[in-house]
Amino acid sequence: MPNDLLDTSAEGIGLIQTMEGLKLKPYRCSAGVWTIGYGHTTIAKTLASAGISLTEDQCYRLLLLDLKEAEVAVQRLVKVELTQCQFDALVSFVFNLGQGKLGSSTLLNKLNMGDREGAAQEFTRWVMAGEAKLPGLVKRREAERAMFLRVV
Repeated sequence: MPNDLLDTSAEGIGLIQTMEGLKLKPYRCSAGVWTIGYGHTTIAKTLASAGISLTEDQCYRLLLLDLKEAEVAVQRLVKVELTQCQFDALVSFVFNLGQGKLGSSTLLNKLNMGDREGAAQEFTRWVMAGEAKLPGLVKRREAERAMFLRVV
């Protein structure tokens, strides 16, 4: 199936929800960025300043909006056809790190050259926040890599 016809599956959304966690009140993530819901950053600082929390439903709707941006980035950057699992893994990666990181990555270069195995191995290089290797990022990248490699 062409990549522009793919949407993140329920399994892909579940992976992102699990890895991001749900926070109804704004907080600073490990990188110091104001965040709310399932890793949403755009309005979090404003909500924090106003002392506003969100409902679980509002957080889920923000997640779906953020997913659209990540999906469009994957569709635009990846030049080879993807399986659903590969698409989901890459959307999770972009959701967490941003499209710029994927766009300039060896992961993308290898993938677009047809080296899917090599691309899969690149996920595990993205586990640092500044100088610190974060266990949560290690777990997330391994889950993304495993999803990317799944044949289903």
